[in-house]
Amino acid sequence: MVHSLFTDEDLKRIRDDGISKEDIMAQLKIFKKGFIPVKLKRPCTAGDGIVVIPDADRAPLIRTHDDAARQGRMIKFVPASGAASRMFRNWFRYEAMEDFKTSQSGIDFVRDLPQFAFYNDLQKIISQNGRDINDLIKDDKPNIILPYILTSKGLNYAHLPKALLKFHSYPEHNRTSLEEHLVEAALYVQNADHKCNVHFTVSDEHKLEVQDHITRVRKYYEDKYGVTYNVSVSIQLPSTNTIAVDMYSSPFRDDEGRLVFRPGGHGALLKNLNAIDGDIIFLKNIDNVTPDRLKPATVLHKKILAGYLVQIQEEIFANLRLLTEEQVDNKILSGIARFCNEKIFIDLPLAFEDFSPSRKIDIMIDKLNRPLRVCGMVKNEGEPGGGPFWTDENGTQSLQIIEQAQIDFKSDEQKRIWNSSTHFNPVDLVCGVKDYWGRKFDLEKYVDKNTYLISGKSLEGRNLKALELPGLWNGAMASWNTVFVEVPIITFNPVKTINDLLRKEHLPD
Repeated sequence: MVHSLFTDEDLKRIRDDGISKEDIMAQLKIFKKGFIPVKLKRPCTAGDGIVVIPDADRAPLIRTHDDAARQGRMIKFVPASGAASRMFRNWFRYEAMEDFKTSQSGIDFVRDLPQFAFYNDLQKIISQNGRDINDLIKDDKPNIILPYILTSKGLNYAHLPKALLKFHSYPEHNRTSLEEHLVEAALYVQNADHKCNVHFTVSDEHKLEVQDHITRVRKYYEDKYGVTYNVSVSIQLPSTNTIAVDMYSSPFRDDEGRLVFRPGGHGALLKNLNAIDGDIIFLKNIDNVTPDRLKPATVLHKKILAGYLVQIQEEIFANLRLLTEEQVDNKILSGIARFCNEKIFIDLPLAFEDFSPSRKIDIMIDKLNRPLRVCGMVKNEGEPGGGPFWTDENGTQSLQIIEQAQIDFKSDEQKRIWNSSTHFNPVDLVCGVKDYWGRKFDLEKYVDKNTYLISGKSLEGRNLKALELPGLWNGAMASWNTVFVEVPIITFNPVKTINDLLRKEHLPD
């Protein structure tokens, strides 16, 4: 079958990229089988799947976090692969508008430009090209300014990763989003020796630029915060790319007859996460950062989430030791079953109480001995993206983060459940990835293989179908133990378009 589909040249390329033939054939089967929607049972709400931590419990949780951080258990993982091109979609459109300077968009652009943290850099690079930005503004020539921002003629912002864009202004030094993550790391992953472990994932094409930027700025922040950074960088591996197919689900080839592979989405980063020598891992997107004046709220709730994870993890480990190392009576088994159900929302079989003690023990060991994640959830205020839901798979319900693309919107019931969601996923996770013996879990064992997403794309004027791997915090973590915790909206400040940086949360006081 493989040799009937692929030439020797195809097979060599597949080998060179580190993709297995078995993975390719499995992907082709998924295209033929089609999209399998998730079945929503109900949205998670406060008190029903979402934990609301009382103010009185905060201080002990913060102390628990601080103890674990001092022990060197913490690392910050930042998916920073995203290109910034989509942020500037409107500005590319402005560049082509003949009436841009007289339009409302042009008037707003000129008015707002000095508020961006990259303005000084822009001013300098325009000056190096023999022009003055003030003259261009005064002479109503905003179209001339745009290429200095977007292209290699100037800052080249539309072709850089978000990690390298200046986000926030400070009196002494304006910061990129990457720098803001370094500052955050100093505030909640610092150990007793003042070391901070941080890992960034980047695209291969930008790896050297990101590493150069880290080299340039790290000393400044090490001196400012009295820390030493242990920063590592990895790329989204070519082996995680997925094959594209035509509309008949046969391998798609470009005009030169070559197979087309596409990035597998953020789910591909599971391999990067799995490779980290970590224990407790904070996971947060590159564009969700705040200036210093708003960091106290972020740091507070990061510590609360991590403290809650450590607290639950200790209970899980204690229960696993009871189940594996000691004789347990029915009273102890009932207490552990209650913990599974009430504290980490594990749905035990309906007939569980009728099972023999040995079978109960086996089931609970299997359910408890898994990676653990505690996920911050904010109240839904209309931001696009996924959210927390109870899902139903073959009669078993579980907590999952679900994206809109995973839903069957032809079903009125599923649409109603989706629209009744009260909370939103800001990608604010703390992950416990070691078992009660201190051994790393193999995270690839806990992926729901049915949560691939199929989307329509085009290349060279022809339609194709693309496949995304199960999302990093969706299907890739589907079989983890999961706890959702409510966090305030102030901890969520994403930058999806360039004008998001003009929100008050991203501007100086």
